Amino acid sequence: MKVDNSLNVGGLPISDPKGRSVKGQPASKSDASVESSSLSSRLAEIQSSLSNVPVVDSAKVDEIKQAISEGRFKVNADKVADSLIESVRQMLGAQTNKA
Repeated sequence: MKVDNSLNVGGLPISDPKGRSVKGQPASKSDASVESSSLSSRLAEIQSSLSNVPVVDSAKVDEIKQAISEGRFKVNADKVADSLIESVRQMLGAQTNKA
């Protein structure tokens, strides 16, 4: 009877106790190569394209400035208050989740 000294953990073959590779797998990390998936490549492309998008909509800012200077800009106090309350709720929720 032949004894199989190879180990297989979670479906991944690993080295035998003498450091030899098992089933064609590299015996050490230095022998292994890493390939990035198409998803990681796509994420890098998206990140690159997003870095070119301005954070502020300059046209909208100019429009609001113009409306303020002409006296046409109206503040909806109820909407501002609701948004502030929602922001505080989100911040408190985030702190509760961390604790």
